[in-house]
Amino acid sequence: MSLFASTSSALRYRDFSFYLCARFFGAVAVQMQSVAVGWQVYSLTGEALDLGLIGLAQFLPFVPLVLIAGQMADRFDRRRIITLCYAVEMLCGLLLIGFTITGLKIVWPVFAVMALYGSARAFMMPSSQAIVINLVPAEAFGNAVALSSSSFQLAVILGPALGGLLYLAGPLTVYTTVSALLGLSAVLMLSMRGFPRRTERREPVSWDSILDGLRFVRSRPTVFGAISLDLFAVLFGGATALLPAYASEILHVGPTGLGLLRTAPGAGAALTALLLAFTPISRYVGRWMFGGVAVFGAAVIVLGLSTSFPLSLFALFLLGAGDMVSVYIRHLLVQLETPDAIRGRVSAVNSVFIGASNELGEFESGLTAAWFGLIPAIIVGGAVTLAVAIVWMYAFPELRTMDRFPPPVGETPSFEKGHGSKPRNRAGKGRGS
Repeated sequence: MSLFASTSSALRYRDFSFYLCARFFGAVAVQMQSVAVGWQVYSLTGEALDLGLIGLAQFLPFVPLVLIAGQMADRFDRRRIITLCYAVEMLCGLLLIGFTITGLKIVWPVFAVMALYGSARAFMMPSSQAIVINLVPAEAFGNAVALSSSSFQLAVILGPALGGLLYLAGPLTVYTTVSALLGLSAVLMLSMRGFPRRTERREPVSWDSILDGLRFVRSRPTVFGAISLDLFAVLFGGATALLPAYASEILHVGPTGLGLLRTAPGAGAALTALLLAFTPISRYVGRWMFGGVAVFGAAVIVLGLSTSFPLSLFALFLLGAGDMVSVYIRHLLVQLETPDAIRGRVSAVNSVFIGASNELGEFESGLTAAWFGLIPAIIVGGAVTLAVAIVWMYAFPELRTMDRFPPPVGETPSFEKGHGSKPRNRAGKGRGS
């Protein structure tokens, strides 16, 4: 098989291609919205703490909802759940349009919309993480993860830059474009042909079954180590939430410059994901995982010390590259180790860790910036990230010494190339059921 054919193998499956496009347009929209909301809120209040409150508003509804969302991802059509979530996110964009037209002077309505967005994200993440392995055969799954990550990071590159440019015409232009893109994502998800449910028996909804995902993760040291490492590393290294203040007060650039700064991590991550699509990690998995986190932490420190726009862009580029390595490894470990019958619930646990590291990390960065100042908050966050990586190397020796990825758990569905996914087998119980 040629290198190109191997790299693009997952694209031969229709439903995966539709999912990839929907995820790309949705991610572009969210990144554009993030730039516009951050700049609009900071221009109204001038308070770094309010930038952290944007993240907190998204996180507070996320925690109580995401474990329930994992149960739903194992009981209902994941495709339809994702479609509904895109529709709710589009509603958030429309609400932001309404606030802007009426002349927004206070910020609490924006926080309320971000809470609604966080609720939609809570239901989307478990289904979105769990659905990919259902759209391609096992031999194309690693390639599908790399392609999905590449497209997402491309969106992270384009979204902030496009959002910054469109913001020159006003936030209304940004939010209108955001709403249109999210509507397109919903239509693409509806256009997927879908597939039969993967389990014959649906467990009754109960608190015990909801917690199955948490128990499973805790029983797998490599999985638990990988996602908890990501949680605490990004929790303390969430400097990107402070970029509106950093761009304005340290680098003295406007919304276009902010868009470029928000783009740089995505550029680093996208290039890394593209390299992983051509040359996936197959050996020394643990070393790569910790190395990626170390690069991430060091890049945050460089960002805090920089007063140069090009150096700041380079630091953010490295930050994204290091983060992509850990994200790639964590996602493969979680999905390969998990039986499909509980994949939604395990993905929900993973989503809790991701949500805590992102949104709660943004709040932590805003809070420490309010307490200690903008630059000390960034530098200390990077230093703590490095410390976390060192501690986790000794706390999880199974992850540190891990050489290869595990084989997938359970049976793998059969697929027809170019015609969507048509599973003929159900996932077996496999290990850890």
